[in-house]
Amino acid sequence: MISNWNTNELDNIKIGVIGSEVLIKKISKVMKGFPSFQPIYSAFKSEQEVPSLAQKLMDEVEVLLFSGPLPYQRAKDKLKFTVPVHYLPLTGTGLYRALFRAYKSFAAATLSVDTLKMQMIESPLNELGEVGLQTFVYNGKDPYSREALIQFHRQIYEETQGKSCALTGLKSVAAALTELNIPNEWVVPTEQDIIVTLERALLSTESRKSKESQIVLGFIVIDDSARLYEMKTTEHEVQKLKLEIHRMLLEYVESLDGHLTHLGGDEYLFTTTRGIFERETGGYKYIPLGREAEKSLGFTISMGVGFGQSAGEAGTHARIALRQAREAGGNISFIVREDRSVIGPLEMSQPLEMNLSLIDSNLIKKAENNGMTLAYLSKLAAQVARKGQTDYTAKELAEILGVTIRSVHRFLLQWTDSGLVDIVGEQRSPSKGRPKQIYRLLFIDNQQEN
Repeated sequence: MISNWNTNELDNIKIGVIGSEVLIKKISKVMKGFPSFQPIYSAFKSEQEVPSLAQKLMDEVEVLLFSGPLPYQRAKDKLKFTVPVHYLPLTGTGLYRALFRAYKSFAAATLSVDTLKMQMIESPLNELGEVGLQTFVYNGKDPYSREALIQFHRQIYEETQGKSCALTGLKSVAAALTELNIPNEWVVPTEQDIIVTLERALLSTESRKSKESQIVLGFIVIDDSARLYEMKTTEHEVQKLKLEIHRMLLEYVESLDGHLTHLGGDEYLFTTTRGIFERETGGYKYIPLGREAEKSLGFTISMGVGFGQSAGEAGTHARIALRQAREAGGNISFIVREDRSVIGPLEMSQPLEMNLSLIDSNLIKKAENNGMTLAYLSKLAAQVARKGQTDYTAKELAEILGVTIRSVHRFLLQWTDSGLVDIVGEQRSPSKGRPKQIYRLLFIDNQQEN
């Protein structure tokens, strides 16, 4: 079972996910790219459990997602759905991969297929140029019978004298065929298949429809503008650069179908809608403006974006997010949501090795109650995202936070007592000095696992 963020229900869209443990693990990784969703996972060992799991979840969630067509059909046969329902198709890139592997790895001349219909197989076979493969599709009365499916694939294998390969949508069937030494491919949805389905699920929810038009406010600040302008030899060149910056920001905000206001100096305000902003940022993952600014004009930006139930609330949250971006060293972006939970840091000019996604509001409160200010939390989150590293010595933490070693040791004592960090090892020095303890940032490490 995957932990859920404990935030205001109005700020998250609850989605029920029903599937095998293997596929739930795969879905949970992709789900981190959809911070609007608050997932509730239900794993089954047998398809017979699916209807009862779905019945229970329908009372708690806005949308249901099944890990494949068979669990979906099983629930559909027994229930009347009261919420939007989606399932991961086996006709996307996962099917192409399975077909390619079946032909290339096993040199199969015949395919035995369950879960899928003939017309679903014909198109990808034609595109792969494998029109000569003989294909048999299971059309038995009970599509859920594991024994019947195994027998079907076994019969084809024996009739073709071992020159067939089975394509199955069930992991249990694939495992049984492997034990029988029958070549097989389990058709598993790829990450791209899951992303597409989650996007469809998101668009089908009532909460999403109501949030599509919600106003979003964002502040953009040019980092270290004084140094940038000092590089110009004349005032004319400075003014020209400012015009080029303004033009670039206008073009970016135009892509958001938004409005840009110059607040004076090097600070700008933009407004757009939540639906457009989510799509243009790839689900709150990256800010393409950051890369373009550094590549074209040689400057970086800090951005703070705010969501809220009103324009005033969104503005307040945007200012908090901008402060976090500046305190984290700039060239980074954060989003503060309605409940003051934080999304970020978002990718800017350089790819981030770790996406922290959602920093829970309860975590922020716990951190602040134990001496970790929002500024420290922002700096640590940005460092982890950039380096993909959660283990540090006290000296390294002091450099990141911009404080003395003595202060860091005082912080670490408090953070260790509260469970925010832990000692995980020692770093021995080439000299005879005392080994340095290595601290793990548990509050971030655990968040990645969730």
